[in-house]
Amino acid sequence: MAKPLRVNEEIRAREVLVIGEKGERLDVMPLREALQVARERSLDLVEVASTAVPPVCRLLDYGRYKYEQAKKERESRKGRKTSLIREVRLRPRIGGQDLDCKIRLIERLLAEGDKVKVTVIYRGREVTRPELGKKVLQEVLSRLKDKAVVDHAPVVEERSLSLFFAPPKAARKVVEEEAVAETKDS
Repeated sequence: MAKPLRVNEEIRAREVLVIGEKGERLDVMPLREALQVARERSLDLVEVASTAVPPVCRLLDYGRYKYEQAKKERESRKGRKTSLIREVRLRPRIGGQDLDCKIRLIERLLAEGDKVKVTVIYRGREVTRPELGKKVLQEVLSRLKDKAVVDHAPVVEERSLSLFFAPPKAARKVVEEEAVAETKDS
């Protein structure tokens, strides 16, 4: 978020350019006089451009201004879709139709805009044959090459082998646009 603005007595300049409530330029005046004008109008004097010479200050209700800024921030956050990492677990000796089913699941998750972690889990003596797990991951990779982008290199853990997939950028944009449209409808 932006750095906090200086308000009323926090302003350090001797002279300031004062902008009114409706955006009209009042004048360059000493700080004390500007604070007096703000008090008369029951508003705050807020320094909006501290690097200008003289610094630019605006007359406004600072509490309401902060509330509106927070509201804008919430609205902009609402439109964003957070990308989830979903996990699909496989075994090294998975059957052909089971693999087809898992690949359809991965494709659906990618179409929704989520990242997918594909994990091949070894059990028992399967650990001694890591090439079986690599073969399964290669099969998944070859079948998803048009529909996904590899997000991370394969990760080898004690009893598992993982590969991360992300949806292609074009698909991500479509999903984000749909999310924004849904928030506007609600």
